[in-house]
Amino acid sequence: MTSSNKLSVMHIAFETPNQPEVIALIADLDAYQMTLYPPESVYALDLNALMQPAVKFAVARDAAGAIVGCGALVLSPDYGEIKRMYVQPAMRGQGLARQLMDTLEQAARDAGCPLMVLETGPAQPEAIGLYARHGFERCGPYGGYPDDPYSVFMRKPLR
Repeated sequence: MTSSNKLSVMHIAFETPNQPEVIALIADLDAYQMTLYPPESVYALDLNALMQPAVKFAVARDAAGAIVGCGALVLSPDYGEIKRMYVQPAMRGQGLARQLMDTLEQAARDAGCPLMVLETGPAQPEAIGLYARHGFERCGPYGGYPDDPYSVFMRKPLR
C-alpha cells in the first residue's frame, strides 16, 4: 500500500461524534465557517444535537486510523438532512466527500427517507458543486430555516 492520499482513506463508518478527534475536526469546520459567514448565518449542530438517536454520524479514517472527514444525516419523517460535512483540507480532491455522501445517501435510503435536503453557503462553491454532482438541486428554505442570503438550500428526491 502506498502512502499517497489517494489511497490512504481506508474506512468510512457510522460512529459516535463524542470522540476527541471528531470534536477537533468539528472545531476546525466551525472556525472555517466563521471566516465565511456571520455567526447568525451558521446553522451548525452542536455535539449534543449530533448525539441524538435520529442522527447518523459518518466518520472517514485514513489507513493509520486518523479521522480525516465526517458528515451527518439527521433523520425526520419528511426527509434526511445532511449536516456537518467536512474533509480536512489536506485530504480534499481525493473523492472522500463523494464517498461520505454515498454513505449518507445509502443510510437515508435504508431509513426510508423520501427526500434528502441540505443547507450550505454561497461562499462554498466546491461544496455546491459536490452536491449538484450528487443530484441535488437548489430549492427554497425548508424546516425552520429562514430565507437567508448566506444560505443555499438543496434537495434530492430519493423515490
